Amino acid sequence: MEEFMQYYEKVYPQLYRTALFYLQNQQEAEDAVQDAVLAAYEKFHQLRDKEKFAPWIMQILVNRCRRRMKSWFRKEKGIEDISPSQEMELSKAPDFAMASAVRQVFGELKEEERVIVALSVFGGYTGEEIAGILGKNHSTIRSKYRRALQKMRKKLEV
Repeated sequence: MEEFMQYYEKVYPQLYRTALFYLQNQQEAEDAVQDAVLAAYEKFHQLRDKEKFAPWIMQILVNRCRRRMKSWFRKEKGIEDISPSQEMELSKAPDFAMASAVRQVFGELKEEERVIVALSVFGGYTGEEIAGILGKNHSTIRSKYRRALQKMRKKLEV
């Protein structure tokens, strides 16, 4: 338990940020992180290389986020908007309009693009680490990342 907690404490902020920007809902992000941590804790003894804890748990989190989003669409519900309390808090920030626009454009990306951007920007992972997490070629990840950022840039300029 103590060993798991040492690794977990190092990656929690990245996990939460990634889930929040992926799901765009504070409560859903907290639940997804909690689910991922519980699953990781139960399987921690199976992890051979403890130095790969961060990408391993991030992959678990990404899978949990995907499952949550699939269940939303099965229920024919879209991603919920920002709650009124979050909106009040954000409206006090000088860059509320830009933050809101970035969230909207981020949400319009394809699922895989959102994952790649979230892992890179919010999780702080390199292209090679993301390739390992997603089981894809590094050059593919790099290309998709650039294309996703270009899409976002174009939509924000309009």
